[in-house]
Amino acid sequence: MTASTRLPYLATAALSGLLFGAGLYISQMVDPLKVLRFLDFTAIPTGGWDPSLAFVIVPAIVVMFVAVRTGRRREAPLFDARFHEPEFHYIDGPLLAGAALFGIGWGMSGICPGPAISLIAFWPDNLLIFLLALFAGSYAGALVIPSGRDRRLALAR
Repeated sequence: MTASTRLPYLATAALSGLLFGAGLYISQMVDPLKVLRFLDFTAIPTGGWDPSLAFVIVPAIVVMFVAVRTGRRREAPLFDARFHEPEFHYIDGPLLAGAALFGIGWGMSGICPGPAISLIAFWPDNLLIFLLALFAGSYAGALVIPSGRDRRLALAR
């Protein structure tokens, strides 16, 4: 990245993060109880299920779909030399295990990592416990499963 694109790149990243955090707050995705009420499908018969987060998720999927399709027509993003696509394009055991652990943690706490970072501004009870567990789990995962070049070499064997 050249010096001339560094400031626009960082400004765009900061603005995107601010917009994302504001969206999480406005949609109430930072409220663990709202998320848990959305995830509790067993409450549908009693009327306790809260479908309102679907009105956040569905438009987000549509916006991302359009953004990805539009981005694929470009050679590079505006403020970077290239697009950074995912390294791996297949489903394997570590991906499934990580997704299951992520889902279990989200279902138990009602907090996703993005909203957890946004919640730092409000510092609710038990957020520190969640953040410590999040960082410990991320560090442990990096120790257990090699990433990048090491993982590609391990998979090639």
